[in-house]
Amino acid sequence: MSSANIRIRPTTADDWEQVRALRLEMLRDTPLAFGETLDSALRNSEQAWRMRGARGTHGRGIAVVAIDEADGRWVGTMGGFVEDGQALLVGVYVSPSHRGRRNGVAEALLEQVEDWARALGTTLRLHVHEANPRARAFYERLGFVATGQVFPYVLDTSARELEMIKRL
Repeated sequence: MSSANIRIRPTTADDWEQVRALRLEMLRDTPLAFGETLDSALRNSEQAWRMRGARGTHGRGIAVVAIDEADGRWVGTMGGFVEDGQALLVGVYVSPSHRGRRNGVAEALLEQVEDWARALGTTLRLHVHEANPRARAFYERLGFVATGQVFPYVLDTSARELEMIKRL
């Protein structure tokens, strides 16, 4: 799938160095959006990064990356896995240089995750930090609605994550 000059593809174990670089960028840019700290990620072994990359090619989940074909740079990622029998969207990130473009990187990534989720059922769920209004607005624009369910944020249980769902 392509969106402008963006190529979307699954990640592989051999992508481990790019997976690592993008994950570290994510954690530096938007630390509250992910259930992992930068310090924790920096301690991961090569094998751990290879396993993370392999999520795109096997298992009960999906991991896709957006690559800017102009320079080969990885500019976005999304993933999903099955939780309680339902598809859950995770690891959503687009580099600042590629954010805010309608029908751009985020939409192309989401389309791939939605295709995967349709094989599992009729909904795609996600959890978004209560202090991330930009992400909530993006999800709402693409058809997600708040369910009213809230969960403690894994890195700070005094904060909350809000559940959103989209009918596919």
